[in-house]
Amino acid sequence: MDAPITIAVAAYEGAELLDVTGPIEVFNMLNRCLGELEPQRPGYRIVILAEKEGPFTTCPGVRIVADHAWEELPEKADTILVPGSPDDALDRVMKDERFLSWLATEGPRARRLVSVCTGALILAEAGLLQGKRATTHWMDLERLRNYQEVQVENDAIYTRDGSVATSAGVTAGMDLALALVEEDFGKKLALTVARRLVMFLKRPGGQAQFSTQLRAQMVEGGQMAPLLAWLRENPCSKATVEDLAQRAAMSPRNFARVFLRETGKTPAKYLDQLRLEHSVALLEETTLPLERVARDSGFTCAEQMRRVFIREVGVTPLAYRTRF
Repeated sequence: MDAPITIAVAAYEGAELLDVTGPIEVFNMLNRCLGELEPQRPGYRIVILAEKEGPFTTCPGVRIVADHAWEELPEKADTILVPGSPDDALDRVMKDERFLSWLATEGPRARRLVSVCTGALILAEAGLLQGKRATTHWMDLERLRNYQEVQVENDAIYTRDGSVATSAGVTAGMDLALALVEEDFGKKLALTVARRLVMFLKRPGGQAQFSTQLRAQMVEGGQMAPLLAWLRENPCSKATVEDLAQRAAMSPRNFARVFLRETGKTPAKYLDQLRLEHSVALLEETTLPLERVARDSGFTCAEQMRRVFIREVGVTPLAYRTRF
């Protein structure tokens, strides 16, 4: 590269502050690292856009100064990043035909189109997620599913599908930004940035974005509520899916269907997640042997726990304990 990479942050009134500033901090840290390690190498040029040039107010009330109006970016953006926002501001911007039209035109022209948190809903509204895998904040996954052309990823910190990348809630935008740094400048510099910001280069696992306990609370009043309450009280039970179906007084097939509809997970996946969360606590807080941790968490053996850890967290239980 013989010129800086232009990152255009397409913000708007009421945008989530950290959705805007979090990725910018990652890109800026890359520039600082390059200045120290490879001063001749160009980094990123960060441009903030909004409805008009000048100050605009983010969600917490903090004002940021936009360099240009959306349509007035003087050069082609390599990467366009769209932040999310709380409901009121999000509803307004998703009805802003001027912004959506600009985004629908310029998004496909950029090398990369990126969203943070509920910014994915804006991309979907602009027709830019058709046939794409995407994610968003866990509270808005169902809303994203209303766009039937989008393949929604439930538990991803971020997704990448061709030139389009989407991330989960707020700080996940920094994880995605770090992945873009690695893509542009290599793993060594990305690791340097991660260390400076005290971040993981890659956060362990695909990352279920909220716990099974919280998921259980979200379906209170449903058919599965009594069973989930029992699981909360017996998190280390070695019950099988068949046992749970019997406890719910349902056929296994109907039980699996209703459970998935109400919790968003299959019964087997839910049990794995429940046991995983308990084992994580034991690994972080005790020095119990792995076999004992597995048994006390409801796994049949340490090897089963190891397989679930590798699949869900991306590291072995021993590596997790060493790290945390």
